[in-house]
Amino acid sequence: MAPVNMTGAVVAAAALLMLSSYSFFFRLSEKKKKRKDKLSMRNGLVDAIGNTPLIRINSLSEATGCEILGKCEFLNPGGSVKDRVAVKIIQEALESGKLFPGGIVTEGSAGSTAISLATVAPAYGCKCHVVIPDDAAIEKSQIIEALGATVERVRPVSITHKDHYVNIARRRADEANELASKRRLASETNGIHQENTNDCTVEEEKESSLFSDSVTGGFFADQFENLANYRAHYEGTGPEIWHQTQGNIDAFVAAAGTGGTLAGVSRFLQDKNERVKCFLIDPPGSGLYNKVTRGVMYTREEAEGRRLKNPFDTITEGIGINRLTKNFLMAKLDGGFRGTDKEAVEMSRFLLKNDGLFVGSSSAMNCVGAVRVAQTLGPGHTIVTILCDSGMRHLSKFHDPKYLDLYGLSPTAIGLEFLGIK
Repeated sequence: MAPVNMTGAVVAAAALLMLSSYSFFFRLSEKKKKRKDKLSMRNGLVDAIGNTPLIRINSLSEATGCEILGKCEFLNPGGSVKDRVAVKIIQEALESGKLFPGGIVTEGSAGSTAISLATVAPAYGCKCHVVIPDDAAIEKSQIIEALGATVERVRPVSITHKDHYVNIARRRADEANELASKRRLASETNGIHQENTNDCTVEEEKESSLFSDSVTGGFFADQFENLANYRAHYEGTGPEIWHQTQGNIDAFVAAAGTGGTLAGVSRFLQDKNERVKCFLIDPPGSGLYNKVTRGVMYTREEAEGRRLKNPFDTITEGIGINRLTKNFLMAKLDGGFRGTDKEAVEMSRFLLKNDGLFVGSSSAMNCVGAVRVAQTLGPGHTIVTILCDSGMRHLSKFHDPKYLDLYGLSPTAIGLEFLGIK
């Protein structure tokens, strides 16, 4: 019998052991690195905005046979998807020289954008002034004031009216700029007589102004027409969804107010894969569904400027509009669906009961849209929508039983029969 070469066998065994050990410790090191990345600190409030979880909405997924996923934007520091927009608008304004630290950011908002601006502005050394329609839930203006911003509540009128809340907000920015300009002129003027004259001018301005004499100017955020809104989602929300689904997404659906979220996400996803279908879900009183599906937004009798918005066209807040914004025009859509107030109310209660999700009116409407898309495409598809904010901002209307009963919107469904699912 030939002698066995023990030295070669030992060397081979040792090499194999070393390779196995290296592989084990490499994997362990990678796991620790990933865990460290997850636990790493973020740099202040602004850095904590975005990268929100994408969750499977189990009840809707099981009921439709599709994977219905919700982007949890209510987990942003300011509590909504609008945090992304607030950061992008302020950053671009500062970079362009249209806004300076110590300046006032003004906005006309039904609530969420205003809350986000009031949350984010102090991180940039700025203040916030908000004009809000008085039919918005009262808790929204209370939150804005608690965050240190000033609030004007005005009656809802057509956008063509000079006292529409958006138009008033634009004027407030102009007033802040005028005040800052007069102060600068006064400080640059020499001579005792001229100083006294200017001091009187500034004092008179202070008495009639809503802003302090230290304001460095005003900037109108203009969330409806400012394309920073669209860019916040094209550069942030859209890529996050693509990464979180690993590109395995068949459809995206959302409602539109300013149109920024729908436009930014839809355009990014379709730029990545043109086979991804993108849809609008539109509440009552809005003309976008007609525009998307029929090419005509409203009848001649309903044309903006002739038709005053009834505050009870819809119980949903922050979505639906009767004009085309610059942000919405950036959207790439394959179709649309019309949702009802009753469907949104029923959906919110269904999600709370079956998934523990306490969502606001726009989030509920988005989930109605997700089910409609699932019914249209059939089982086996992955559909993503946005969970914009939580129900905590909707306690006085959307989640108030007495208010709902007043308008015949009290929930009665046991399951999803309100959407035709038994």
